[in-house]
This record gives sequence, C-alpha cells and structure tokens, in this order.
Amino acid sequence: MAIQKVHARYVYDSRGNPTVEVELTTEKGVFRAIVPSGASTGAYEAVELRDGDKSKWLGKGVLTAVKNVKEIIGPALIKSGIAVTEQEKLDKFLIDLDGTKNKSKLGANAILGVSLAASRAAAAEKGIPLYQYISDLAGSKKPYVLPVPFMNVLNGGEHAGGDLAFQEFMLAPLNFPSYSEALRANTEVYHALKSLAKKKYGTSAGNVGDEGGVAPDLKTPDEALDLIVAAIDQAGYTGKVFIGMDPAPSSFTKNKTKYDLDFKNPNSDPSKWLTGDQMIDLYKKLLKKYPIVSLEDPFGEDDWETWTKFNANIDAHKLQIMADDLTVTNVEFLQRAINEKAGNAQLLKVNQIGTLTESIQCCKMAYAANWGVQVSHRSGETEDVFIADLVVGLRTGQIKTGAASRSERLAKYNQILRIEEELGDKAIYAGAKFHSGQVL
Repeated sequence: MAIQKVHARYVYDSRGNPTVEVELTTEKGVFRAIVPSGASTGAYEAVELRDGDKSKWLGKGVLTAVKNVKEIIGPALIKSGIAVTEQEKLDKFLIDLDGTKNKSKLGANAILGVSLAASRAAAAEKGIPLYQYISDLAGSKKPYVLPVPFMNVLNGGEHAGGDLAFQEFMLAPLNFPSYSEALRANTEVYHALKSLAKKKYGTSAGNVGDEGGVAPDLKTPDEALDLIVAAIDQAGYTGKVFIGMDPAPSSFTKNKTKYDLDFKNPNSDPSKWLTGDQMIDLYKKLLKKYPIVSLEDPFGEDDWETWTKFNANIDAHKLQIMADDLTVTNVEFLQRAINEKAGNAQLLKVNQIGTLTESIQCCKMAYAANWGVQVSHRSGETEDVFIADLVVGLRTGQIKTGAASRSERLAKYNQILRIEEELGDKAIYAGAKFHSGQVL
C-alpha cells in the first residue's frame, strides 16, 4: 500500500494544450491520471496553474504544476507514510500541503492528478474495479446505476465559431431499457443531425466544435433546436430522445446581470443586451416549444437573484435546472444555492475542486438536498476515462462527455459499455429517472 514514487509530466489535451499527467507507483504497479481543462470556466473554480510564459504554448504551459508534483507533493506524500487506500487522509494532506482556499499555491491540476492516480492505485490494491472503489468510498447504494449519456451534438459559444451564443445542445435518451441502446440511439441521431446540417447549411456545417458536436453557423437557439428535433424525428426517436442545453452564459454575461447574445461581435449593441427577466422569458418560450428536460447554467455565476426567481417559476419535476459555474463543485457555493433554492441539480467536475474526496462530498451534499447530480467532462479532454467509473461509482444516473466523435469523448462512453457488460444484471439504466439516480 506504500507509495514508492510520484512522477509527473506534461502531455497534451484535446485542444493541443499542455496538461498534467501524474504517475504513482506502488508494489502493484504504475497508476496514471491525466487532468482535463475547461474553456468557459467559472470564476470561482480551483486554480488551474499555468506558467504564463508567452514564449511557450501561448502562456499555457504546466511546467510549474509538473515541478510541484515532482519536487513538493511527491516527496512530502511519500514521507508522510499515508497509504493509497486512505483516500480521505491522502486528499486532506494534499489540501493542507497547498494551504490556500483555491489551491493556487501548488495548482489544482497538480493536486488532482495525484488524488486520481492514488484512487486507481487503491482500487488495484484492493483488487476491485475503480467504480467499485469509488462506490465504497461514497457509501453508494446498490444496484449500480448506469447513466443517461447527455451527448453534446451541437456546439456554439466558446466551443465553436459562428454567431450562436449558446454553447451546448445535448441529446438525452431517456426511454430505453439499457445504456447501450440509449447510446446507440444517440449516435444514430448524431449522424442524422450531421447529414441535415450539411444539407441545410453546406458541407462545412459538418465540421465539429471542441466537444465533437456539429457547429453550423447559426444565429439563434431556435435554429439549433429545430435542427436537433428534425434529427431526432428522422432517426425515429421522437418521444424517446429529449434535449438538454447549456447556454454557458459566463461567456456572454455583462455587468453580472445582463446578457449579450451577440457577444462574438466586437461592436455588440449594449441596448440589445437582455436582462435576467428577459432571459427567463426566452427560456420559457424554448421550454414550451421544444422537448427540453435539462437546462444547465441558464444565468451568470453572480446573478443569484435571477436563478432563484427562475427556479421558483419552473416545475422542477419537468425540468432539471443545473448549476455549474454557480457552484463549481464546491460545497460552500452549493450550500448557498441549496439555501436560496437557486436550482435543483449540480454539475460535477473533478477539476473544479481538485480532489476526489471533495468531489464526493459535493455529490453527497446535493443528494441530501434532493438535487440531481450530473458528472461532466471538460472541453479540453484527454484519453483518461476516470469520469466513466466515477459516474457509476457515485450512482448519479447522468453524464455529459461530448459527441459521438473524437476519441477523448468516446473513450468515456466506451468505458461505460465495458462496465455495463461486466455488471450485467447488477446494474440498471437510469433512463427517465436520471435526475434521481441516487434513489433508484
């Protein structure tokens, strides 16, 4: 169980930017973890330490974070004598070693790599799959729950070119008996969508954004939603596949409470920026017109008043209102959101907080408040499939990890297929109960 060596290096993520890979060695072998990276990041996320040297990687190097793992974290952790199976103790040690509230000293990317690599080593030490190790850590119930794959099939916002302000449009395959059949439906709709986009907007509309979704040059969310509804219908899944959206307004919030849907235009007209109430009206029209079951980050990370107002006016049984930038996988912000009734679901991104233990704590706090939890990738992803095991271990019933293209996205979907095969009748598919995966 003793940690013999901790090593780190930089590798590249799906955007071609450096990120941290950690290798942790025990007598059982070498265990790796690669840290993902976001683009439309919340202001209150734990700090992803970048070098800032503009002469290399446009300032996005991670040599300092790598050095922190090799010269500070690794030696201190080995000296501490903490076993890899002592996850909570190990993660607390990492947090205390950094000593800052937002992990800005050593870098959340350095700390997270060690935390996740240690969890893989611990699972090997116990001779169990990673998802089972996480399940045991979290005290999850049984049977295991396989997640609804919220597949981002159309990209806008910061993840693509074009004028569309809203960032992600996702498929939610609810009415299916198994994860594998739901995933198949998603891929068939995705191919239909690609074909329709090319036919209507030209061959370049089949090009994909950062998360693999098609990225036609659209102006409005209605155009995007009409295209997706048509694709669902063409694939034969109307009433079975629904829609999720993540507008990601952190990209187009102005003065904390105004919203610029023309934010990609440097000469955007401030008189056309929308108020929170106008955004609510926009969403209500979209919800009435389209089969939307999940809405992530409808408002900015500081616009608490509009979040609460919207949540009070929407039937929570019909719509998942999910906080990402508002709560950043942080129990302090999540508790405020729960207290103020600002939403009813939490997006879980391990690199927003920096350790596995803190991610589990955030998940359990959401469950205690009867909130849903969706495990999520980042737009700058890697071949590491950790979140596939995480979503099964935490039993959240839903995951978003990109489109049915680009291997860094499909790696996660494929890992869940392996887990489904391995578990057999010991697992159930969340389906329409995705918002309550923990109580299935």
